[in-house]
Amino acid sequence: MKKIASFFKQEPVMVISVLAALISCFFVPPDAEYAAYFDFRTLALLYALMVVVAGLRKAGTFTVLAGTLCKQAKSVRTIGMTLVCLCFFTSMLITNDVALLTFVPFSVVVLGMAGRKEDLIRIVVLQTVAANLGSMLTPVGNPQNLYLYSYYKYSFLDFLRVTFPVWLLSLALLLGCCLFLPKAPLTAFDGKKQELNFKTLWLYLTLFLVCLLTVVRIFPWPVMLLAVVLVLLIVDRKMLLKADFMLLFTFVAFFVFAGNLARIRVINDLLQTLLAGKEYWTSLLASQVISNVPAALLLSGFTENARALLLGVNIGALGTPIASLASLISLKLYSRTSDSRPGKFLLEFTVFNVLLLILLSLFQMIL
Repeated sequence: MKKIASFFKQEPVMVISVLAALISCFFVPPDAEYAAYFDFRTLALLYALMVVVAGLRKAGTFTVLAGTLCKQAKSVRTIGMTLVCLCFFTSMLITNDVALLTFVPFSVVVLGMAGRKEDLIRIVVLQTVAANLGSMLTPVGNPQNLYLYSYYKYSFLDFLRVTFPVWLLSLALLLGCCLFLPKAPLTAFDGKKQELNFKTLWLYLTLFLVCLLTVVRIFPWPVMLLAVVLVLLIVDRKMLLKADFMLLFTFVAFFVFAGNLARIRVINDLLQTLLAGKEYWTSLLASQVISNVPAALLLSGFTENARALLLGVNIGALGTPIASLASLISLKLYSRTSDSRPGKFLLEFTVFNVLLLILLSLFQMIL
């Protein structure tokens, strides 16, 4: 029972999505139409990107990058901005959750070695916001973008036209938030020298390029998936198991749930009524309760207003800790540190998230 309770605590969104899918099956029994629910292109890209990014981490790519930048820091504010910007910019390509899994532990080490553990909460909070907002720019930045990009058949440039203005303002606001970090001088960073494994690096950079070419629809997704799987089976088969399979199961379950809801006339009519003209606010509020990935999967079937839904689930990553799965990752990583103060973390998290949520929503209304 303890193991089951622990699993539920670690994967609440996945558990809820599976239960929702199972309940919906009682109203719409499984039939041949279920096959049309699944966006196999999104699932294939999501899996491939996760294993390829895990390979880039194995090569030491992100550790070397972070170490090189942080060695130039002269103050807490400078190193804080560096760590925040690392999450903001890398999340565009390696997803928000991977950026946080990579750089939050690094921040813990760096600030510990510099004797500035008291600044860890604010920096990790800002890193979390940075990963959630930085990832909105590109289709590969987070799972909901990858799904919506495919579902609404966006071109890459059209996608950027929607996300770039909000992304640019987000960067400016984040840099402004970093001014709340102290200007105290920093003890010279002297971490262990990290070495790049160039053979591994070039392998995974090549596979990453294949994934990006698939995103912009130059390569068909079956070819991309086959290439990634065959190459890794030959050279690094253990990496095939490095994907977040719970996230993939979450997508599968919500495809079933959303597909079944669309076939229940009463619910279909209700959701279309709720969304009509209010797509942004509905998706933003839904994200606060069920997180933005499930919100995107659920609501996409009931509206053609792709722009409002895309911005709603991305800005909706701000707010409550469950609004984005990446935020839960940060909270979990911080809670594992010595002398952690989860209450203070949640207070600062709420202050910065609510402030930025209001400002970006106002900007979105002006647009």
